[in-house]
Amino acid sequence: MSDRIFAYTVVLDDTYKDEDAEVIETAIRMVKGVLSVSPQVADSSTYYATEKARKDLASKIINVLYPDRGN
Repeated sequence: MSDRIFAYTVVLDDTYKDEDAEVIETAIRMVKGVLSVSPQVADSSTYYATEKARKDLASKIINVLYPDRGN
């Protein structure tokens, strides 16, 4: 029995100004089967979450490379 897919999430490689992102949005709308496209606006919480994830990952990498740091 096959699964039924109802949605995909597309994440862009960077933040884009809204006028530059219109080209990407138009291209996604042109894909067969796409019903709607809803852009998500980046705000301060977006940047906070990205920076927190980077710091958490960096901390884990440092703990792997230098396990006797005392953490």
